[in-house]
Amino acid sequence: MRRLPQIDRSAVRTVSARRRRSKVKRAQEATPVAPGASFAEFLDHLPGILGAADLRAVITAVARAHQRKKRVLWGFGAHLIKVGLAPLLVDLMERGLVGGLMMNGAGCVHDLELAMMGRTSEDVGPALDDGSFGMARETAETLNAAITQGYREELGMGEAVGRAILLGHYRYKDRSVLATAARLGIPATIHVTIGTDIHHMHPSADGAALGATSFRDFEILTRLVAALEGGVLFNIGSAVILPEVFLKALALARNLGHKVERFTTVDLDFIRHYRPTVNVVERPTRMGGHGISLVGQHEILVPLIAAGILEAVAATPRGRKRP
Repeated sequence: MRRLPQIDRSAVRTVSARRRRSKVKRAQEATPVAPGASFAEFLDHLPGILGAADLRAVITAVARAHQRKKRVLWGFGAHLIKVGLAPLLVDLMERGLVGGLMMNGAGCVHDLELAMMGRTSEDVGPALDDGSFGMARETAETLNAAITQGYREELGMGEAVGRAILLGHYRYKDRSVLATAARLGIPATIHVTIGTDIHHMHPSADGAALGATSFRDFEILTRLVAALEGGVLFNIGSAVILPEVFLKALALARNLGHKVERFTTVDLDFIRHYRPTVNVVERPTRMGGHGISLVGQHEILVPLIAAGILEAVAATPRGRKRP
């Protein structure tokens, strides 16, 4: 076989490393944290690069929005509740750091069960094998009754379910995000896909009630998104439903003449998915906003974000500008 001639490297053109543009600088490096340091000091000592820089940008965006009395919307799939993060979100709600919630249908299942029993999340595999998966009587009866009652009263699903948990005799309802939203008057919207949630299988389910209450929540969400200028929107762990619903709400708000251009969107999940990337991070922020993707486990990243927000808000009280 004929061998190719070797490359002549004597003609290589070099450049000065000192004059070359570099993306990483010494000032961006992490610095050691002393034992006993505050959480704010921990954040300050993170490197100013990639995910660490994005984490601080998210915290800053929420603190700035809160300071300027702009809306912060928290969207999340059921996993946020299943991994034990509801009490953190409830705390943020109590502190006025949540301007609205948007959830998928499974979120209300786990929120109710934790409020009602202090436990949730069945073992799907064995239950599917014996035909008992999703057949929890109390869960289905409570949710379907609340949704049907909300349909009669022309409520959205989030308000209907939240009110039912709030008024129910449930030992752990103080950790329910939906009950807290109902108590504090925070808009909470639930966006369902018919057939995806366990209570849809039960004879007490009413398709008309499910559709009407979730559609009202789409209208409520559009009203919230219409006032998102200068605010922040989170999508935590929803790969399809919430990114699609948010994009349509944004399109409708803009079509109706609302200026929603400069705001921050944050997608947080274990991996980067197509729809959250394009429908939350990229497309909505093309007109001057800022889209951020954070990759990691909810049970680690969400507490870091929540703690960082509390530190940042404490340093810049609402209504006072940072000097």
